Amino acid sequence: MSKMRILLVLGIWVAVLPYLGFPSSWKDILFTISGLGLVYMSYMLYQESKTDEKSPEKIFDNFSENKPFTEEKI
Repeated sequence: MSKMRILLVLGIWVAVLPYLGFPSSWKDILFTISGLGLVYMSYMLYQESKTDEKSPEKIFDNFSENKPFTEEKI
């Protein structure tokens, strides 16, 4: 399952959880676990988006005449 789909399922679970008829103590535990799962998955997506933004820096060869000569062309 992709991370986005897991977030969607967890969001639906949290929205439906109060109406499922669990005892109050179970609801508290399930809400806590679901909330921690949402936080974890959203943090993983944030980290993934940050690594995607980092692209290698392009270096242009604008000043090639300043490079040291390794071979002399005749």
